[in-house]
Amino acid sequence: ADGDGCDTRQEVLIAESLTPATVGAGCSIEGGTWYSPADGDTLTNPASVDINHLVPLKEAWASGAHTWTPERRRAFANDLTDERTLQAVSAGANRQQGENDPGTWLPADREAACQFVADWVAIKASWGLSVGEAERDAIELTLENCGERMGTVTPVSQGT
Repeated sequence: ADGDGCDTRQEVLIAESLTPATVGAGCSIEGGTWYSPADGDTLTNPASVDINHLVPLKEAWASGAHTWTPERRRAFANDLTDERTLQAVSAGANRQQGENDPGTWLPADREAACQFVADWVAIKASWGLSVGEAERDAIELTLENCGERMGTVTPVSQGT
């Protein structure tokens, strides 16, 4: 995206490393430290880090991306403008979430679940993606349970 020869995965690994990422020839990521919020793992081997679409591509497709131009779908899939869209996570956390929305999967840690849902809502809103009824109910319940941690949150309306 910025013309430095790094692909989206490499850009996310560089941006999210808690220590300066070690970058080798051809933008190969050789070291760094990444925190996986969904499961609390700290990772130091870049090969063990997955790049997760917080709102999975299949979910985005079902929520309106199927009507987008190929350019807009590509922009969503490689969005480096919003740090919430793509996240460095453990392979296990990425597999656990899979294609699930907050109605069928949340991080086990309460604080991580609150942040996940807040980020989910922000991403869906910024890209104009719809929210299904069961998904909306799960979002509202989670945010209610987050209480003071999240402050006042406007509920998500179905279809917005």
